[in-house]
Order: sequence, then structure tokens, then C-alpha cells
Amino acid sequence: MHLVMFDIHGTLVESFDFDDECFVKAIEDVLDIKVDSDWSKYTNVSDPGILDEIIEVNNVAVDRDLVHSSVKRKLRDYIADYLDQYGLKQIEGTAEFLSYLKGRPDVKVCLATGGWQEIAHLKLDTAGIDRSGMVLATSSDHYKRIEIMKIAEKRAGNHHFVTKTYFGDRAWDKKASKTLGYNFVLVGSRIQHDKRIDNYTDIKEVLALVGI
Repeated sequence: MHLVMFDIHGTLVESFDFDDECFVKAIEDVLDIKVDSDWSKYTNVSDPGILDEIIEVNNVAVDRDLVHSSVKRKLRDYIADYLDQYGLKQIEGTAEFLSYLKGRPDVKVCLATGGWQEIAHLKLDTAGIDRSGMVLATSSDHYKRIEIMKIAEKRAGNHHFVTKTYFGDRAWDKKASKTLGYNFVLVGSRIQHDKRIDNYTDIKEVLALVGI
């Protein structure tokens, strides 16, 4: 059995950094502080992980649960407004590749993202990506990316996986994959990596990188 796991934004759907801008705006609206949007500086690059670190570094005395729910609600509203206006496109070949993988009896397909579950569903649904047949783990499950990936793998079932591959687009995806011993495939060109694709149109090429 092979485990094939995907990040979402920039990996399955096109990324124009609108979600970063919406996240910063939501946090600044709720906490009334200036946010550094260089996520590479943060320890845990997930929605709740970043928010917790901002609260701690700025010594903000707040009700954590209330702040998280407020930021999440504003973020969803901002992203929904953006998507209503501009929509969201899949990375080319995404639907066909996911359909192919889900049709294979020797593959388990997972999604693991640092975004909150509500935001992940919103992006996938707007982009027209069929969520059926894929387990999903998000930062609603845990604030650490490696733990999110572990949860997704566990939800995939009790199998002996011959290969474990994670598709992502950022440095923290690569780092988490290395920590967990996953084969990492870079989507796009945001960072440097030897195994890289621009899209999923050449299924044979992508499968070769997975090791199938």
C-alpha cells in the first residue's frame, strides 16, 4: 500500500497569497497589532500555531479560545468574499490525478494542511475538488504540521505503507516531510528541491516521483 498525501493551498489549488493577506488582516482586526507575515520565522506554521506565537510574543492578555474563534470567523469571511469575487482554480491536472489515485486499490489518498478545517473545506469546494475518498487532517486537529500529517496517516487506516509521499509547496512542508521520513515532492518553484513538478498533467511522471 502507498500513502500519498497533499497540502492544499499552492499544492492542489493555485496560490496568489490572498489567504496570507486575509489571515494577517483577520489577526490585526481582532488583536489590533502589526503582524509579521514572514511565516518562515514562526515555530509552528499553521493557523493556530502562528496565532498562538503572535499572542505570546506580543504579551497580549486575551482569552485564547475567544481570539481563535474570532480570527477564524473573520478569516473565513474574508476568504469567502475573495473567492466569491475571483474564484479559485485547481493546479492543472489535479482532478484527474486525484481521481486516478482514488481508483487504485494500492493507494490511500490524504490531505494534510496547516489551515483550519472550515477554510480547507471552503477552498476545496470552491475549486471543485471532490473530497470523497480522501481523509483530511487540518490545524483544527493539531497546531503542529508533523502531528497533522501523523493524524492524516492514522485516519488512512492501519496499513503497511511501502511508500509515503507528501506533495507541498513551502519550506515547512519539506521540513516536516524530512522529519517524518516522507518522500517530498515540491509543487511549483517557491523553494529548491530535486523532486519537483509544476502540475499533475503527466501522471506517469508524477507517479515515478512517488515511487509507484
